[in-house]
This record gives sequence, structure tokens and C-alpha cells, in this order.
Amino acid sequence: MYSIILSTASSYLLLLLLMFSAFLLLRGHNEPGGGFVGGLVAAAAYALYFIANGIDAAQRIVRVEPQRIITAGLLLAIVSTIPSLVTGEQFMTGTWFDTGVPLIGKVGTPLLFDLGVYFLVLGITLQIIFSLAEEDKS
Repeated sequence: MYSIILSTASSYLLLLLLMFSAFLLLRGHNEPGGGFVGGLVAAAAYALYFIANGIDAAQRIVRVEPQRIITAGLLLAIVSTIPSLVTGEQFMTGTWFDTGVPLIGKVGTPLLFDLGVYFLVLGITLQIIFSLAEEDKS
């Protein structure tokens, strides 16, 4: 059943929830949060949008197939392990790079790994949601 109120609210909530998921992703190094929780919140935002507007609108707004998001997440997680192997450190030891920008500071491989987990969780959850919605359509 279509609801104009839910449809309008979901458009605003999508942006708000995606910003909150980015906050959780970036906060996850020092406090609770991280890639897994951030990815789940982002997927929940798209699920809410799907419930309010239908599967076709949700697939249009995502713009990227979930398989590509999953692939990007896996690649980022794998790439985050390479610097420790190159420098001779133990596997998955955090390596930090100074950006030279005072506001950003140092960026490290843990952030890259968290970003990979974020995309992986988002892609898998979207794939499940879209698959169930397509199955329900037929």
C-alpha cells in the first residue's frame, strides 16, 4: 500500500541515515561503530526507501549493482593487508600515512579495511533485499 507520507519521509530519512552510517564508519576506530554497523545502517536506509517507494525506485537510487559493491568491499579489504606484507610486518598490522592536512591527519590501513567491510556488508544486505523483493514480485 502506497503512502505519500512514508514516501516523502523516506527520501529525507535516506540522506540522514546515510550520513549517520558514514559517522559510524569513521567513529569505529576509537569507539563503538565501524564498517559493519555503518554498512547495516546504510542498508537499512535503502530498505526503508524500498518499503516506501518500491523495488524499482530503490534499485534506481542505488545506481550500482550489489555484486559490484561486494567486489569493491572485498578488494578494499584485501588491499588493506598489502602494506603490512610489503613492509615485513605481521599480517594486517596497521600502517599509517600522514596526509599533511591538519584536519584529516593520518590515514591508515584500518580505515581502508573498515571501508571494505562497510561496502561488503552493504552489498550483501542489498543483494538479499533485492533478491527477496524480486522473488515476491513474481
